[in-house]
Amino acid sequence: MKDGKIAVAVVGCGGMGGGHAVAISTGSGQALWMTDGSKGRELAPGDTDLTTKMVLAGTFDIKEERQQWARNLGFHTYNSFEEILADEDVDLVLVATPNNSHKDLSIRAMRAGKNVLCEKPVMMTSKDLEDVMAVAKETGKVFYPRQNRRWDKDYLVMKKVYDEKLVGNIFHVESRYHGSRGIPGDWRGIKEMGGGMMFDWGVHLLDRIVLMIPEKIKKVYAKTTHVTNDEVDDGFIMNMTFANGVTAVVEVGTCNFITLPNWYLAGDQGTAVINSYDDAGRMVRVRSWEDKDATPILMGEGLSKTMAPRNADSVEELPLPDFTYDRNALYSNVCDVILGKAEPIIKNEEALRILRLMEAALESDEKGIAIDFE
Repeated sequence: MKDGKIAVAVVGCGGMGGGHAVAISTGSGQALWMTDGSKGRELAPGDTDLTTKMVLAGTFDIKEERQQWARNLGFHTYNSFEEILADEDVDLVLVATPNNSHKDLSIRAMRAGKNVLCEKPVMMTSKDLEDVMAVAKETGKVFYPRQNRRWDKDYLVMKKVYDEKLVGNIFHVESRYHGSRGIPGDWRGIKEMGGGMMFDWGVHLLDRIVLMIPEKIKKVYAKTTHVTNDEVDDGFIMNMTFANGVTAVVEVGTCNFITLPNWYLAGDQGTAVINSYDDAGRMVRVRSWEDKDATPILMGEGLSKTMAPRNADSVEELPLPDFTYDRNALYSNVCDVILGKAEPIIKNEEALRILRLMEAALESDEKGIAIDFE
């Protein structure tokens, strides 16, 4: 502890780790360092100022250029991971290294008396996470999965639509992200290091879907793509059927030059859509199901009543709900859990379920069949 605050050491000071370091040091919870070098985002109403709860003890990276980057911002830099473990002031080790090193670093940190906040996916396999959970129990230390995309505004809005049945009972959900640059030119393209879009983005989208639809999953069918990369998947389409009858499509693509909506929720009383991360979205609700008949319309070379659009007086278009929330709740909760003041918002068992779900998806892709899941 430093000045009564949780002291955090960041291991891996690249894209994610560097962002964490700036976020913690500024209290903003989210870094803008890629654009200006040091600035955190502006705190909004509802956001916890992280400087009231945590302090950056320092950073470490195996690359000297990242060490120098951290020094240029005035951060303390450790000379090795072992030096972090030996620092009695450090309460929390934030692991932001490539995926294949998460297990070893997390176990070593907990056995050295440190708590751990680990970047996603927390482990390469569900068995690895079971091993880490056992060490957390053995040492009494906190191991916390960083599933930060639970706090994305588009997700929270659509979860509210689902939970409050704003378009009726939802029967189908689609969640996707499309890009057109392929896999980044770093370790994310290397299988041995845990690369691929299932691990990079799938873990986030699946985590959000199973929180939105809490029922058991009956069937999983997935197909990965290898348009720009033969070693790891550069995208996937995954179909899920839940015990309550709801179906979901989760999709990630990196070779899509025209994108489909990020979110599409279909309910028995309407539809909600968000097209992109900066789109406010909209929903259309039916006023009455009684007016089912319609004047036929010409569609191509034929007539159709089924697909005739509704009259404006039979539906209403509404904005999606808006609200404020604590965008820094994850970091804040980690501190409270370490101090014994709260239960974790993100549970290890939830992260374990997502790893097993991704394993089922990859098995489905390999075998070309639907997999029974739960």
